[in-house]
Amino acid sequence: MQAGFSFSIQSRQGKARAASYQTPHGLIETPAFVAVGTQASIKSLSPEQAKDAGTQVIFANTYHLYLRPGQDVVAKHGGVHKFMNWHAPVLTDSGGFQVFSLGASIEHGVGKIANIFPGEEGGILSSAAIRSKKGKSLVKIGEDEVRFRSHIDGSEHIFTPEKSISIQRQLGADIILAFDECTSPLHDKRYTKKSADRTHRWAKRCLDYSASHDPVHDYAQMLYGIVQGGAFQDVRTESAQVIASMPFDGIAIGGNLGNTLTDMYAILDWTIPELPDDKPRHLLGIGDIPSIFEAVERGVDTFDCVSPTRNARNGGLLKRFDDEGKTLDKFRINIRNAKFADDTRPIDEDCSCYTCKHYSRSYLRHLFKAGEQQAHSLATLHNLQFMADLMTEIRKSLHEGYFVDLKRDWLEREPAT
Repeated sequence: MQAGFSFSIQSRQGKARAASYQTPHGLIETPAFVAVGTQASIKSLSPEQAKDAGTQVIFANTYHLYLRPGQDVVAKHGGVHKFMNWHAPVLTDSGGFQVFSLGASIEHGVGKIANIFPGEEGGILSSAAIRSKKGKSLVKIGEDEVRFRSHIDGSEHIFTPEKSISIQRQLGADIILAFDECTSPLHDKRYTKKSADRTHRWAKRCLDYSASHDPVHDYAQMLYGIVQGGAFQDVRTESAQVIASMPFDGIAIGGNLGNTLTDMYAILDWTIPELPDDKPRHLLGIGDIPSIFEAVERGVDTFDCVSPTRNARNGGLLKRFDDEGKTLDKFRINIRNAKFADDTRPIDEDCSCYTCKHYSRSYLRHLFKAGEQQAHSLATLHNLQFMADLMTEIRKSLHEGYFVDLKRDWLEREPAT
């Protein structure tokens, strides 16, 4: 474990665990939801607001910060924490997701994140609407490098494993990720195996560069390897074994996670038994409530996802029950709906967030319908507080031994119609 870091498992219930994760910029109590701040900013919120809403750690994007303002600018400030005035842990990705999102995702017209699956019967691949959204890739992948065509101005940029780690050194996140390729649900087994093998070679190059280059700032950084392998059991298992055998400080589970949520749970069942028990585990790009419970039950420690904040900006407010006490489908309401036009109640009378303490559903609907920017801030505050409260409840259940009952209570109630 790097200086300034410690990872200590405090409680277990089956494979699920609660841990204390010390970083140079503060403690992370796990399981924890990691809020996405792609451009070193959670859209519509100040860092102080995010912190007050219970956010422990932010996930920033290496590729986007490289394009603007540039890693040199961030380094001149003393790293991303000082740059954005966030005095708590930060995690950065490697740019590997952009290999997918600017490449195969555009070519194939698909996403990899489980919470966009239309349903269990067919999942994302059954959706003609999604398949039809195809375009020209902005990425060219080679053995030694990836060439990106900027989505901002069309300029060409080259990423290598070494360059990714160098940029992340300058950004100065507490936790950084090895450069990898995230494959598409439409990639076949042959390509997925080829990609995973290349990701393993890149992982070694990331480790070698990291070992031979000290951090730019005055604190250590944790380097995570990333398990790939798509939805192919033997490829995924092999990738987990290879990455687990390398001297990474933690492990991230990434890539194509299958066609349905059921597929994703199977992938976790294949992967997690191959990972070391004493290292932190992060699940990339997952943040829907059923998946969080399922992943925690299997031994995942942290998660990142844009959905709570993105949904907030579109009027999707997280809530467990409807007004009759039945579990809400997808655990959210659409505050834009006409039925909230004169509803003087808060989003959730049991919620302690700033929004629920001060504003009504009617006012929030008004802000959204009027196109007021404050709508995004107030909605995002609520959703982040909801996620923080959920994770606090999950941690408490693990410490006190009732996690299985908590999961059953959340997920097995009859949904509202």
